[in-house]
Amino acid sequence: MRIDHPVRPGLRVECADGGRLVLVQGGRPVLFARQRAGHRGVHYARTGAYRSPLAPGRADTARAVAASAPAGSDAWTERWAAHAAARLRRADEGPLHEGEWNLGPMTPGWFVDRNWAKLLAHDPDRGHLTWFGYGDPDEDARDLLPLRALSAPDSARVKAYRRQYREGVLPPVLLWWVSGLNSPVVLDGHDRLVAALAEDGRPEILMLSRRVDAACVAMCSARPVEEYESRTAALDAGDPLAGVKAAAASRRLADALRTIERAPEITRAWPVAGGVGAWERSVAAHVPGWGPLPLP
Repeated sequence: MRIDHPVRPGLRVECADGGRLVLVQGGRPVLFARQRAGHRGVHYARTGAYRSPLAPGRADTARAVAASAPAGSDAWTERWAAHAAARLRRADEGPLHEGEWNLGPMTPGWFVDRNWAKLLAHDPDRGHLTWFGYGDPDEDARDLLPLRALSAPDSARVKAYRRQYREGVLPPVLLWWVSGLNSPVVLDGHDRLVAALAEDGRPEILMLSRRVDAACVAMCSARPVEEYESRTAALDAGDPLAGVKAAAASRRLADALRTIERAPEITRAWPVAGGVGAWERSVAAHVPGWGPLPLP
């Protein structure tokens, strides 16, 4: 997506010295965070003020998309991505600002299967995300961060989405990559996330992120292209498996180039007006008593 405005979005990251972050939506702080020394993780505190920038979707829309293409297929994903992009463009309190953006499937390999169950068992409003896990509590190793408390699996809205999951029509969960957290956050679909997990399944995911500069993509793509050319040039035309090996090399190259193109760019952040002092006062006002413990 190419976005021409606004310059300053309604949902944005603001930062201050010392690894201090705050996620602001419509002037309301919704998440405070502070990075650990040594870049090994981040402490966070949700305020309870987050609201999805997208209005709730309609069940008939979900069924219409599912009727046109199998859930999780490329066509299904493209339809939902186009639907989400149009709604994000109209959102006053969404994260889009001028520049180039990607909206599509999550980079393969990001999610660790055993971490999904932790979301239902361990999702505190005030917690810690570990980035490497060395010596940190196992429950802190999570692959995404909800921006509000997750609903109970037996709540009315989640039950409705659980039926959609069983029918194979549940829309994807929309994430937003925030590099200062080294984690995607749930932009829209908290209840859909719970529904899929409560059914012992996994949600389909769309992730929004800033697009890496074309020059950087070209530079990073040069090596895999060279390796592909070298590998295919070395194939023996008399080898009966040469065609199979060439096809496999082509698939590896395509996967590598797709991963490079979809890699998220650093999330843009704006300075906190008033700096560290203003951030500290806002913390005291919105999440009183929260103070990140110093960790090694």
